[in-house]
This record gives sequence, C-alpha cells and structure tokens, in this order.
Amino acid sequence: MSTLLLRLAAPLQSWGIDSKFDIRRTGREPSKSGVIGLICAAFGIKRDDDEMVSQLATLRFGVRVDKEGHFMRDFHIARSKKGDSYVTNRYYLADAEFLVGFESADEELLKRIEYALLNPVFPLYLGRRSCPPTGRLCLGIRKRELEDALLEEAFRNESVETVRIILDAKEGEDGNIVKDLPISYNPEKRKHAFRKVTEKYRAVREPLQCHDPMAELG
Repeated sequence: MSTLLLRLAAPLQSWGIDSKFDIRRTGREPSKSGVIGLICAAFGIKRDDDEMVSQLATLRFGVRVDKEGHFMRDFHIARSKKGDSYVTNRYYLADAEFLVGFESADEELLKRIEYALLNPVFPLYLGRRSCPPTGRLCLGIRKRELEDALLEEAFRNESVETVRIILDAKEGEDGNIVKDLPISYNPEKRKHAFRKVTEKYRAVREPLQCHDPMAELG
C-alpha cells in the first residue's frame, strides 16, 4: 500500500456538515467529501462527472489533527426572490492544521492525483471559496499504510506527544457513522452515503523534527 499526504492549513477552513437553510456548520476536521471535492477541482472535473467521484471515494481516507483550531461564526446578508433580506450564519475553523492521507494499492492513481494537485485546473480551497490553502499542500507519496504514514510524518509543533487521528474503519472495526462519502456533486442530484470511521489518540512515533520554513516554498 502507498499513501498520498496533503497538509491542509489556512487562516480559515470550513468542512460542511449538517448545513441547512441559513446555518452553514463546519466539522472539527476535513470531511472526505470536501477533500475529494478539492481533488476534483485540481483535475478540472465537472460536478456531473460521477464516475471519477466514485473512483476517488474508494480510496481509504485519514486525518491527523496537528492543530485543532477554534470555531468562528460569520454572517452574511442575503436577499430572497421576494426581495426580503435575511441573515445567514456561517461557521469556520480558524487557525487549524491537518495532515490528510489517501491510501491505495494503485500507486499510479495516487501519482495522477499528486500531479493534479501540483498543477490544478481550478483554484483550490479548503471547504469554501473564501478559504484558500496556505503553504505547501501536497507532500507526496509514502510507501506506507495510511495510519503509519500519518503517524510517522514530521510534526511542525515540537510540543506534540499524542495526536488525534480519524481513519476510514477497516472491515470488522467498530466506529462511528458519518455521512460524507460522495456519490454525486451534481447540484440537481447531490448525494452522499454513510461511512464508518474510527477515532484514535496515538503517541508520536518518530523524534520530532525542527520546522524548516524554507521547505514550505517547495
């Protein structure tokens, strides 16, 4: 197995969950649907291309929370078709940072994703268009299984001793059910399925490495 690693960091991120009408909430960490949407933007895939979405959805997904960040609420004034004004509330994660991995036995597919992220067709953003990523996004492919790749990648926070990780559950594993597995992004038939995830706290395996700011320039 190989794992493609991404670092998702920005002043603001928003990974939509339970968004209804005038309240747009965010999860505590990136959703599988949101990150696959980012990859689709990099490829230049249209919203009605369900075939590619289905292929990406089969990849095993995991998140390492490097910095939890904090919730922030913003509001927008919108106008209805009748001309009435109303307030919409939108929630964001501020100052959060995550390491995300996609695991697959098909390394050629991971290489295609890596190339697309380094040469995106459409602008990339972390959940919403107002949330562009900062720093280096694509960290490359590791010839490791998902959990090992997430735990062995260097941390930028030198005080970290334990870390929270969220993984697609393996067959037979217990876990929580979340509804963020994309089936279609088509606005006329947008659909998501359920997936089982496990959440763990793990000790950092490798000695912490000093952060090299020049490495962020690629």
